[in-house]
Amino acid sequence: MGIPEYWIVDYAALGGRDFIGYPKQPTIFVCELIDREYVKTMFRGNNLIKSPTFPQLNLTAQQVFDSVL
Repeated sequence: MGIPEYWIVDYAALGGRDFIGYPKQPTIFVCELIDREYVKTMFRGNNLIKSPTFPQLNLTAQQVFDSVL
């Protein structure tokens, strides 16, 4: 469908270990469409989220999780 970017927010760390790693912890993925394939970038804890769609975004993964819970 050509969606340039989408996010997966796994605040409960329910994703599989192959997907979110070990130890399992809350994770945000920013998936960017590059050459007709999605490239995902993982953000956790105090990692500053980088988004091509929202370049001025200044949030960490933890700030997003704190606002959800």
